[in-house]
Amino acid sequence: MSIVVTAATGALGRLVVGELLERVPAERVAVVVRDRDKAADLAARGVEVRVADYNDPAALAAAFRAGDRVLLISGNEFGRRTAQHTAVLEAAQAAGVAQLAYTGILGGPEADFELAAEHIATERAILGSGVPYTFLRNGWYHENYTRELPAALGHGAVVGSTGEGRVASAARADFAAAAAVVLTGEGHLNQVYELSGDTAWSLAEYAAEVAAQSGKEVVYRDVTAEEHLAVLTGAGVPEGFAAVLVDVDAAIARGRLAGTGGDLARLIGRPTTPMAEAIREALA
Repeated sequence: MSIVVTAATGALGRLVVGELLERVPAERVAVVVRDRDKAADLAARGVEVRVADYNDPAALAAAFRAGDRVLLISGNEFGRRTAQHTAVLEAAQAAGVAQLAYTGILGGPEADFELAAEHIATERAILGSGVPYTFLRNGWYHENYTRELPAALGHGAVVGSTGEGRVASAARADFAAAAAVVLTGEGHLNQVYELSGDTAWSLAEYAAEVAAQSGKEVVYRDVTAEEHLAVLTGAGVPEGFAAVLVDVDAAIARGRLAGTGGDLARLIGRPTTPMAEAIREALA
């Protein structure tokens, strides 16, 4: 039996593998990747590398073994993910895996925004399959915002359409640690975890923290959905995905990503990483 991480060379996947290697011997860890060369460093550490693509059911059929504990990290091809995730699920089911953990979205079926639709469909398929599951309903990552710090500093503004809505984000590393806990521990089968940061903050508060730490004038500029869409497309974001991001901001305004239930901190056994710390690291 192996602990298997899909999409293991991505930003979240690498962090999960790192957390697993802190907990179990490398020979117990396997990764599923599209490009073997990108996982060469993991292979050098003793991790088994299995090559498969979410779009290739035949390759996926050979990616899992009976008794494996599998983390299905959701794909990033918006509009194709339900079919991709279903292909992974069917391969895992056929192999007889012992656990399929899935990185969904905070709120699950209550998440009433477009980005959540494929996550909801995937959870529904997993529930119908009979495969033992763990739903890791991840909230927003700090990095969704801190990666845009150069633009915010350059323009002196954080632009969004969230109004006074709040976001209970956490560091990607926090979510990775939670995944490692449920893959290596007991008592997590057929459980649902709503994962979010300990503190919810507004974009105005975020901008103020960026300003305080950088010493530069940075404010939050709240705009209409139409204006926000124009800003994103003007920056080169494809219109379809820009519309999805604007829809997420509308969900934030409705409070959909503000939940602070504490599941994440309880799983990882410590407070979640504060946004101020993430800003400090990004500025450094």
